[in-house]
Parts: sequence; structure tokens; C-alpha cells
Amino acid sequence: MSQFVEIVKEKVQGIFAHDTTGHDWFHIERVLKTAEFLQSKEGGNLEIVQLAALLHDISDHKMNGGILNAGGKVAFDMLMELGYDAKKAKLVKEIVDGVSYKGAHVQDSMQTLEGKIVQDADRLDAIGAIGIARAFAYGGSKSRPMYIPDFSPTMHASFEEYASSKSHTVNHFYEKLLLLEARLHTPTAKKIGKERHVFMEQFLEQFYNEWNSKLN
Repeated sequence: MSQFVEIVKEKVQGIFAHDTTGHDWFHIERVLKTAEFLQSKEGGNLEIVQLAALLHDISDHKMNGGILNAGGKVAFDMLMELGYDAKKAKLVKEIVDGVSYKGAHVQDSMQTLEGKIVQDADRLDAIGAIGIARAFAYGGSKSRPMYIPDFSPTMHASFEEYASSKSHTVNHFYEKLLLLEARLHTPTAKKIGKERHVFMEQFLEQFYNEWNSKLN
């Protein structure tokens, strides 16, 4: 890891140290480590991958008061203030702007291999056991119900519609989490995602059995 990446890592760790929504420093660190692993298998520029992974949530709408599409500019400005190369900083900006899930019917716009790697790493942390825990942590932080029977999920047609949704947490599985495996880009991520996807399906089956008091 370059000295510059270490500086950015230290700054980001300080910013996210006390988050309780599931988007804390540990989430960013997991995304960083997963992105580094994917890059080791898939290729691409390691430093760009590392910086984009570290900065991917730097101003996410879920934590900045609902401001959409602010992350890329904040990431770019931070890198420029630290004296980073402008051309490389723009690549990081484009990844940060495109990394977030924007709705079931909104197509991904990620173009570069580095961007696809970071997006895959972020999405892998949203599924499986950690993804389940993060979903309920985030729902609780927003005072959302865990589950409301007969409140069906919505397949959002725009980022604005998705970002303003106030649904319960179990619906989030159908509106996002269960859709992510099919939207992973790299072969390495697809292999990891398959197992985590199955785990979520098993969790939901058990959840409904317990909710409906289906006892042996």
C-alpha cells in the first residue's frame, strides 16, 4: 500500500469510526480488503481500486442527509487537496459516483475494470451474513420496522424513488439484496456471491417460519 493510500485510509478511518448504520469503518475496511483480493485475481490498477474502495461511501446519500450523487465530488476534492494526480483523481471520482445501487430497474453505469471491482466488493459486503446484519442495523438506525406482513416490496424505477423509500427491512432483501448476485461483474465476485446469496435465501425461509410460528 502506497504512502498516499495510507494517508487517505487514516483520514477515512477517522471520519467513519463512530458510524452505527452498517456503513462504518469496518465496512469500508472489508470492502478495501475484498477489492484488493478481487484485483489480485482480475487485474486493474491497484492504487485506483484502493482509493475508490476507501472513498466509496465518503458522502453517501444514506448518511449525508439525503443529498444524491455528492460522493464523487467530495472524493475528488479530498484527493486534490492532498496533492493527488488530477487525472487519477477523476477516475476515482467516476467510480465513487457510480458505485452505489440505484434501484431494481436502474442499470449499472460502471465502465472501468477498477470500478467493477470496487462495486463488486461493496455489493459482496451487502449480502451473506454480514449483509443481513447490516440491513437490520441500517433499518434500526432509521426507525424502520423489521417486517410488516402484506407490505409488498417495490421495484424502484429511479435512484430518487429508491433513495426516498421508507419500506421495512425485509422488503430490502427483495428490493436490493437478492438482486445483487446477478449484478456482480467479475468471475471471482460471482463465485463468492453465489454462496452468500443462498445463505440469504435460507435466512428468509427460517425468518418466515419463526414469524409464522411454524414449530415442529
